[in-house]
Amino acid sequence: MIVSMEFWLTSLVVVASPGPGAVYTVAAGLGGGRRAALVAALGCTLGIVPHLLAALTGLAAVFQTSPLAFAALRMAGVVVLLLMAWQSLRNDTLLGGASARRSPGAVLREAVVLNLPNPKLSLFFLAFLPLFVPAGTEAPTRLMLGLGGIFMLLTLAVFAAYGLLAAGLRDTLASTRARAWIRRGFALAFVGLALKLALTTP
Repeated sequence: MIVSMEFWLTSLVVVASPGPGAVYTVAAGLGGGRRAALVAALGCTLGIVPHLLAALTGLAAVFQTSPLAFAALRMAGVVVLLLMAWQSLRNDTLLGGASARRSPGAVLREAVVLNLPNPKLSLFFLAFLPLFVPAGTEAPTRLMLGLGGIFMLLTLAVFAAYGLLAAGLRDTLASTRARAWIRRGFALAFVGLALKLALTTP
């Protein structure tokens, strides 16, 4: 399978742009260190699978052509982001306070759920992915699966880099006061993403 440079660049821009998954992975790295960062990156990557499958089966088209369905998906994402903001403000769980260390399974589940209502992914797989499938391709579904797999690998690599970089700063930002300010910063980031998502149109 030959992948065009345009696909690599488009995918990299989409993956690297700030979003809920990137913010969460950075928070996991700051709070739980390298292991938590890598688990969060994996969870966010696994959260892409339903979007890819939905695009391949036509469900994403339903969401994009039905204002009610798209609004429901969008509001679900807003609720998840606001819950993350509340969690950031109320306790040290997100940033790994001494009394609140979460298991890798909990981090993985939270990362997957965070990416499920992300309409950016549905839009990418519905609007952009078909552009890289040449006309007359004998097995377009298989090609789209391959391209989706490449997108997921890029996501895992970029998010892991974000998380590991944050984990490297963990000791520097270990004081209680620093964690309090970081929690507020992440809460504001999640609220900002929620507002941006609430104003998103199909």
